[in-house]
Amino acid sequence: MFFVIALLVSALTVSSLPTDTYQGRKKVVHVLEDDTGAVIVQTAPGKVVTHRGGSITLPCRFHHEPEDTDPERIRIKWTKVTDSLQFEDVFVALGRQQRVFGAYKGRVFPVYSEANDASVIIQNVTLDDYGRYECEVTNDMEDDTGIVNLDLEGVVFPYYPSEGRYKLNYHQAEDACKQQDAILASHSQLHKAWLEGLDWCNAGWLEDGSVQYPISHPREQCGRRDTPAGVRNYGYRHKEDERYDAFCFTSKLSGRVYYLKRSKKVNYAEATKVCTRDGAVVANVGQLYAAWKFQLLDRCEAGWLEDGSIRYPIVNPRSRCGGSHPGVRHLGFPDKKFRLYGVYCFRKTDDEPAGAVDMTNSPMDGARGRGNRSSNSLNATLVI
Repeated sequence: MFFVIALLVSALTVSSLPTDTYQGRKKVVHVLEDDTGAVIVQTAPGKVVTHRGGSITLPCRFHHEPEDTDPERIRIKWTKVTDSLQFEDVFVALGRQQRVFGAYKGRVFPVYSEANDASVIIQNVTLDDYGRYECEVTNDMEDDTGIVNLDLEGVVFPYYPSEGRYKLNYHQAEDACKQQDAILASHSQLHKAWLEGLDWCNAGWLEDGSVQYPISHPREQCGRRDTPAGVRNYGYRHKEDERYDAFCFTSKLSGRVYYLKRSKKVNYAEATKVCTRDGAVVANVGQLYAAWKFQLLDRCEAGWLEDGSIRYPIVNPRSRCGGSHPGVRHLGFPDKKFRLYGVYCFRKTDDEPAGAVDMTNSPMDGARGRGNRSSNSLNATLVI
C-alpha cells in the first residue's frame, strides 16, 4: 500500500510541473535536484526609456553553474514580443557567431562588457522599436529568460481624416498614423497621457486592436456625467468591419518644424509650393505634435498641414489663442482651393530657414486665416 501511494504522489508531482505555451512555442521549465548546470537571467526592473533617433541599452546579465562553462556553448537570443504574443527575432549569438535580423540589422550590437553580459544596444531607435523584449540565455539544455520593456518619450494625439470621424477600420487607422509620422498608441501610452490630463470624447483604435478613449472631465455626451474619469474601453473590435478614429503616438523628430513667415496667406497648393521653395515640405500632424513637445513650438497662427487640416501649437496658453490649456488646436479641414492660411513646414536639417518663426511673441497674437474659424478646436492634447 505504501508503494502505491508513493507512486501516486510521484505522478501528481510530475504532472504539475509548470509549462508556458505561447502560440505553439513551449517554454520548458527544468526541475533539478541541485544547481548544477543551471542558468539564471537577470534584467532591469521597470522600463528603459529613450526617444526616436536615440541609443539605448537593453540590460541583461546571466549566471550559470558550473562557472567554468565553455563560453562558446552559451547561446544568447533577443526577441521582441507583441501584445498578441507574436515573436520577432532581433539578435542571436552562439559564442563568437552572431546574427541580427530584419529592421534591426546595422542597429543592434552586443555589449559584452564582461563574460556574463548578454545586453545589447539599439541605435537610431525607431517608433516601431517600442515594446517588450525577451532575453534568453541557453547553456546546453538549460535556459532562462528575462523581460526588458523599452519605452519612448513622446506624445499621444487623436486623429481622424478629412472624410470625418469614425471612418477608419483598424488597418486604415494604422496607415493613417504612419502617414502622420506616428504609430498606433499602446494602452499604456494612452493611459499615461490620460494621467497627464488628456481628454477626448471620441473612441479610437489602439495598437492591440482595442478601441478606447480618455475622459478627464466626465460629462453627459461622453459616457454620462456620473461615471468616473478614466480610459473608457470598448474592448477588442472587428478590425475589418468596425470603424473608429485613431490614437497615434510619435516621438522626437530628425528635423525641424517651423511656421513660414510670409506677408500674405495662401491656399493649400500655394502652401506646398512655398515650403518646397524654402527647401522643406509641408509638415504633417505627427511632426507638428513632436515639435510642440520637443521644440516647445508655440505659434498663435493657424497654418496648413500636409493632410489638409489647419492647426497651430500652443505651449503658453493665452486668451486669444484657443483657451486656457496647452495643446495643438485643430480648426478642421477647410476648402483647399479657396481658404487662405499660413503654413507649417518641415525640414530635415538643423539649418534655420530664413523665413522661419518657431516661438511665441508673434506680432499677430491670434490664430487667424481668411474665412470663418471652425468650432471644433482641441482644448488640449497633452504630452506623455
